[in-house]
Amino acid sequence: MKKHKIIQLLFLIVLGIPPSFLKAQDVVEKPTLSLTLKYFNDNNYTHHLLLEAKSKIDGKFQKIANVPAKIYITNDADKANLLGTGITNDKGQILVLIPNSAKAEWIKSPNQNFVAVSTTTKAFDEARGELAITKAKIQIDTADGRIINAKLMALVDTTWTPIAAVDMIVGVKRLGGIMNANETPTYATDSVGGVMAEFKRDTLPGDTKGNLVLVASVVDNETYGNLTAEMIVPWGTKSVYTSNFDHRTLFARRGHSPIWLEILAYAIIIGVWSVIIYLIFQLKKVKELGVG
Repeated sequence: MKKHKIIQLLFLIVLGIPPSFLKAQDVVEKPTLSLTLKYFNDNNYTHHLLLEAKSKIDGKFQKIANVPAKIYITNDADKANLLGTGITNDKGQILVLIPNSAKAEWIKSPNQNFVAVSTTTKAFDEARGELAITKAKIQIDTADGRIINAKLMALVDTTWTPIAAVDMIVGVKRLGGIMNANETPTYATDSVGGVMAEFKRDTLPGDTKGNLVLVASVVDNETYGNLTAEMIVPWGTKSVYTSNFDHRTLFARRGHSPIWLEILAYAIIIGVWSVIIYLIFQLKKVKELGVG
């Protein structure tokens, strides 16, 4: 292999081609890193951004971990506009809250831009991702008959304006996400930005007071991002937690197992030892008979 390199180098010198050409041949091209930003308005109270890093490897897009990146507000990746820094986790994500220090820049316009810039690593060159959103919010309320009303508003110039024809999910918050209020999965906002959903989860368990958390949500909208609004209502069944500690249960500590289980266990032990003792006496009798 070394001899082949020397011959190739001599050949290039004869042709007048610089030896650096050989080094260029040996350079392995890095895969392209893709950065995607998502915006979240959480109950009109907090706002955060989610950065996702992906790359196409072996023909498939894969989540890339351990990528250092910085996230800025506005298109200018200047230190004064820095929102936060981080390194992507095993899911290829970085979550950054929009801090109060960005308030001055945030209120300048009804539209906002965000920029993510990654740091060059051994595996990837620097990458850049951008996101433009229009500020929006959801208002949620209820009416008689367990009706949920939600309204989508966007900031146009300096006025909050109803937005039509945007898909919205209306339901109740559960551990795994949002459970739809009824059989309808999504609703499109009408001309005044509103949707109406009837709550049909009558037997859904709530907390100790029967409270449930209603949620109206817009998911991954190209213009407004991800929006949620929540409201607590007493529409669930009361959940009363009963502790089994210090009670006789199948998986309780020693001495608190069910009576029937203890009887069964002791009966087996007594039965086994009874057979063993019986056999010992029989063997003793056989030995005595053999001696006689």
